[in-house]
Amino acid sequence: MLAPALGAGSLRAQEPPPFQLQVDYSSHGMVSAAQPLATWAGVQILEAGGNAADAAVAAAYAIAVVEPSMNSIGGRTQILIRLPGGDVRGIDATTQAPWSYDAETAPTGDYGYPQIGVPGAVAGLTRLLEEHGSLSLETVMAPAIRLAEEGFRVLPGEAARQASQAAQVAEFEGSREYFLKPDGSPYEAGDLLAQPVLANTLRKIATGGAEIFYRGEIARAMATDMEIHGAAVTMESLAEYRAEDAVVVRGSYRGYELVGTYVPAAGAQTIEALQILETLNLRAMSAGERALAVGQALTLAAQDWPLQGSPDMAARVTSKAWAAERAARLTVGSPAQVGAGEGEPQPDLESVWARLPKGNTTHLSTADSEGMMVALTQTLGPLMGSKVATPGLGFLYASTLGGGYLRPMAPGERAATNISPLLVLKDGAPILILGAAGGGMIPVAIVNAIVHFVDEGLPFPAAITAPRVVGGLGGPLFMETHQGPGWSASVLEEVRAMGIEVREVLRTGAFGRIHGIRYFSETGHWEGVADPDWEGTALGARRQGGGG
Repeated sequence: MLAPALGAGSLRAQEPPPFQLQVDYSSHGMVSAAQPLATWAGVQILEAGGNAADAAVAAAYAIAVVEPSMNSIGGRTQILIRLPGGDVRGIDATTQAPWSYDAETAPTGDYGYPQIGVPGAVAGLTRLLEEHGSLSLETVMAPAIRLAEEGFRVLPGEAARQASQAAQVAEFEGSREYFLKPDGSPYEAGDLLAQPVLANTLRKIATGGAEIFYRGEIARAMATDMEIHGAAVTMESLAEYRAEDAVVVRGSYRGYELVGTYVPAAGAQTIEALQILETLNLRAMSAGERALAVGQALTLAAQDWPLQGSPDMAARVTSKAWAAERAARLTVGSPAQVGAGEGEPQPDLESVWARLPKGNTTHLSTADSEGMMVALTQTLGPLMGSKVATPGLGFLYASTLGGGYLRPMAPGERAATNISPLLVLKDGAPILILGAAGGGMIPVAIVNAIVHFVDEGLPFPAAITAPRVVGGLGGPLFMETHQGPGWSASVLEEVRAMGIEVREVLRTGAFGRIHGIRYFSETGHWEGVADPDWEGTALGARRQGGGG
């Protein structure tokens, strides 16, 4: 069955695609995203003649509408682009503290107006389209506008997330109007959620671009609301914001080239963990030993997070010499009592892993018939971000400034995140484009999946489905054990027999959710995979559109 073309009158925006797949194949392009309607938006753009950048922007705006607990146009975005000729670019559109911000005098809180920084998503998506897209902003935003105007059926996971935040959302006028029913109750699974106010905001962006959002009518509405409520964001700070070049970092793993983005993203952390593991012969290990090694390598890389920031440190933590030095601390096969070296900071990693976030952030990947690939991660921070939506605009703001979700921010600083879009190549040819959602579990998910793919030789869908692990080095090893992909009882027992404390994690999605694409150069086909721990889909274009 062929998917209808963009703008076909037979398709209402709230209806799901004619097929729901977590694995799909196509030679005409691919989209993998965390919500089926966002996937569908990207595929429609591919089939209408768009390239991977066009499809990514369409899917990103659409998912901001249909997965509002996880991301928003008031949030932050990190983007990695592989161009058809092989060049790799990165865009940093992370939320930012205004240059006038003073953490010592600013009000604090776990959520609310004090948490709001300058949004980055609109600037990032606009730049992606202007520099690498082929269609107009009005065209690629059309699916998102239809979804907001006509509404969509709320999926069970989204309904549960919104319900969990309903009490805090109810504290703010705009948020109550847009994300609660008239009686104050949250939307339930299957309810139609229409957002005409957001649709109106999106239409203004579609015609006015980033200019209207950061320096025009929308900016004035945001700044006025912020001033009334004592928030840090001002008209000047909005006008000053720019989506910047991301620092692209590189490494390698067993002959595969790894390409990611540096702070405020976590690409270096992901690469470091894999290069630590490269010093070991994982294939010769038992399943339990391999799981312990992966957990320890991830913990060592996480310990190095406070060291990162300058470009000089980017080169250092992604070097093979650094990986070898850190690998000397691995204690695979014996009780893991090694921590940071004497005199080094000792992060409370046990509490970090123990929190295992219920889930925030969303990731999508796109590819087209000409070889362009995009990995794009958007987030609000915690579920529903700051919980604040400005009346008359219809979208939530991310949680950014210190005092709650993140540490206190310096003036002009961008929020450090665990976001890690990643490109994997072999002999210069693309193999994988992927990323994940799940807060601190983002590098965890990606590293586990690549070990399953490279060292265990699993097909890409099986590598994403296979169980994940993190921890060790003086603390417990957290192991995924929910029904389906969880570690077997025999592996758990093997790890315990080494003297390692095991914490079983039963919650679905606790170890991150990957949405990625594999390329088969021998056939020219794309394989899209959506993490089975989520409600997303992968879908290929069913006919030749544009590209490149």
